[in-house]
Amino acid sequence: MSHPSSVHDAKARLREEMRGRRAALEEQARAAAADAIARRAILIISALKFDAIGGYFAVRGEADPRPILAWAERTGITCALPSVHGGYDLVFRRYRSGDPLHAGSFGIPSPAHDAPAITPDLLIVPLMAFDRTGARLGYGRGFYDRTIAHLRNHGVDAHLVGIAFAVQEVDAVPTEAHDARMDFIVTEKETIDLTVGKAKG
Repeated sequence: MSHPSSVHDAKARLREEMRGRRAALEEQARAAAADAIARRAILIISALKFDAIGGYFAVRGEADPRPILAWAERTGITCALPSVHGGYDLVFRRYRSGDPLHAGSFGIPSPAHDAPAITPDLLIVPLMAFDRTGARLGYGRGFYDRTIAHLRNHGVDAHLVGIAFAVQEVDAVPTEAHDARMDFIVTEKETIDLTVGKAKG
């Protein structure tokens, strides 16, 4: 069994490697990949009915979910973006195209504090790295893991759709017991469906 400190060190090394891989993508390739990711993700969302989607505002070269959210908004699905609450947890707040955003925690654009809180039944999750078991590497602050656990503790088993560029795939992401696994991982090249044989609440 891996010692926690060794897992943390492995995650830190992998984050650094992934930053380099992501930064090496040319802007035109990144935009084309985002469009391809959106097309694949929309197929998932349209096949499975959802009332509210929690997305995110892409920073630092992340795969951009805005095309997915724009489609969802056009089809009447409620969209939300995260804001950090109390320094530890994410609260998803209603977002419509054109709504003003402010610089939230870590400088990430977030909805206004008085925007209605939304409980999403699907989350589009940013991935720093991923593997084919659905394991995800984030930025190390645990926001999504805590938020997913909070939702589940309150009876909301939201579907988790991780999006990333294909170059962010690794053989095995170092994981800990609290790390949430994705239901789907979508890249510009393929959709990895981890729901086969997995019951949803």
